[in-house]
Amino acid sequence: MSTITTKKNNKIFLNILWIGLLTGTLDGIGAVIWAYKLGPVIVFQFIASGAFGKAAFQGGMQMFWWGVAFHYFIAYAFTAILYVAYPSFYKFFRNKYLIGLEYGLITWIIMNFIVVPISKIGFQPIRHVVPIIIGIAILIICVGMPIALIADWKKKKALITK
Repeated sequence: MSTITTKKNNKIFLNILWIGLLTGTLDGIGAVIWAYKLGPVIVFQFIASGAFGKAAFQGGMQMFWWGVAFHYFIAYAFTAILYVAYPSFYKFFRNKYLIGLEYGLITWIIMNFIVVPISKIGFQPIRHVVPIIIGIAILIICVGMPIALIADWKKKKALITK
């Protein structure tokens, strides 16, 4: 592997690292604000319950930290996918805002119809429209938009430096 390729891969990795930290933090803050009556510990214990089941709610701060770890793992996964695939998304949609909106929606669909149902939480039937809209909005604003805007900025910056 050439030095140029290694530097490019390192730059992509570092970009995903800081963007994932940003999106994970924004999404976590969004979830905590949305569920403010429960408090942050319960929010992240709920995330941990995806792996540990109901025992996560009796696990105290250890389960809180597991929830934080799982939350950031998922945020990094979604960040890496869009950041790397952004040029392909852009060829199709041609609009960074539309990409952010679509990716937030895609993220919500994947989380609610694939990830959560196969976890120990299990499928949660849709009962009310408002929580769905708020959940989608949080993912659009906190995940889709930041990744799309930064990926677009990095793409344009790379074109200028060439």
